[in-house]
Amino acid sequence: VANELFDGQDPVGLDLRIGNTPFTIVGILEVKGQAGWGGDQDDVILAPVTTVMYRLTGSTEVRQILASGRDGGDLYEAEQELRTLLRSAHRLRDGDDDDFRVRNQTEIMDMASETSRTLTLLLGAIAGVSLLVGGIGIMNIMLVSVTERTREIGIRMAVGARPADVLSQFLVEAIVLSMLGGLVGVLFSLATAWTLDSFGVRTEIHPGVVALSLGFAAAVGIFFGFWPARKAAAMDPIQALRHE
Repeated sequence: VANELFDGQDPVGLDLRIGNTPFTIVGILEVKGQAGWGGDQDDVILAPVTTVMYRLTGSTEVRQILASGRDGGDLYEAEQELRTLLRSAHRLRDGDDDDFRVRNQTEIMDMASETSRTLTLLLGAIAGVSLLVGGIGIMNIMLVSVTERTREIGIRMAVGARPADVLSQFLVEAIVLSMLGGLVGVLFSLATAWTLDSFGVRTEIHPGVVALSLGFAAAVGIFFGFWPARKAAAMDPIQALRHE
């Protein structure tokens, strides 16, 4: 905030107006960087709570209190102590439900991990459906290719090509086709990462992940291209030469 508003100069002692309320800057916070939930901890201005409530928001309610325990202290005991203090301040009787919520960092991390696992499963399911659809498309294209090149297959077998040669030929074609699709996906991912970086969202693409994705694309080509290749290799050369 200091760099954006004061262009790198020391703002301590200067005034800052928020709405119609003037504030005097008394210090600059240390750099903290990005928080675990993705927010920028340096993009914040701290002001006296009563001034913010009565002069800016017009609210007399405190919506959130952040507390930290002592180093090495029991987090559960600190949480229970906070709950006791809040219940006393809110004048809640024994048996009354809490009208507030106390959450510790471990609970927040567990929620973030659960959200991450859910997103991972969702993206995995989407990727699985995409691979299935792409594999069926490759298989259909290869079946059409085998049908259209039946005479070519017959000629190759007539001049000495073995079924294994025909099988390997169509398998290579299926692998190349799927690898081209995987390469297009990798290029699209690189372009997306570059676009996000230009907007300040840091991304990282590991070479091992790229190699794994291309290898998986090749595996899809082998799996879905084997049946068309096997069908081509099992043709009778005489019947293939008679095909119109």
